[in-house]
Amino acid sequence: MALLEIREVMVRFGGVMAVGGVDLDVQAGEITGLIGPNGAGKTTLFNVISGMQDPTAGMISVNGVDISHESPHRRAKRGLARTFQRLELFASLTVRDNVRVAAELASLTNIDSTVDRLLEKVGVSHLADKTAGELPTGSARLVEIARALATGPELLLLDEPASGLDESESDRLGTLLRELTEDGLGVLLVEHDMSLVMRVCDSIYVLDLGMIIAHGTPEYIQHDPQVLQAYLGAPS
Repeated sequence: MALLEIREVMVRFGGVMAVGGVDLDVQAGEITGLIGPNGAGKTTLFNVISGMQDPTAGMISVNGVDISHESPHRRAKRGLARTFQRLELFASLTVRDNVRVAAELASLTNIDSTVDRLLEKVGVSHLADKTAGELPTGSARLVEIARALATGPELLLLDEPASGLDESESDRLGTLLRELTEDGLGVLLVEHDMSLVMRVCDSIYVLDLGMIIAHGTPEYIQHDPQVLQAYLGAPS
């Protein structure tokens, strides 16, 4: 049984089909990539999984439990956490306090040591006392990941976490994601940095116009003619 199972999920906005009958699995201890052109429906699908958007049809389950119509709060209690394409940090709080808020809401024990450990893990412990609003984008994205991890998730949804990161930060992110899966965390990754996606993902789904057009290993996806045509812009 997959950690996350999505079956025939559809989302309509009026007459527009944003997501059309998507099937997708995320396994515990693996990184699953979700790629596609801008407007393909990736963030809409993330919103459906995290409970911010109701599906028009279909089913979403975590650990075999149907969560299709549960609130974001209930989904978080089941071990689901996410980051956002647009940063959602508390700008006036310090980096440490941004992560602390999540740890307190999750009722974790040993909060101080947990927060310090997570800041060290994502590589921003040296920024702990700075306010989030003064951080460069790359560092702020790493803080957002630390805050998501502070809820103790089983499933982590990352929406373009490498946006704004330089090459060394992106490399560190890739290493971090692999380390997280060693502890059994499942990761669903939406990302435009193809070097990162191909380096860290165990499997990849390609979404185009709301439909999954390909699924397989990074090696398979890189050579799939339909993917090259729809996503990479290569001739068929």
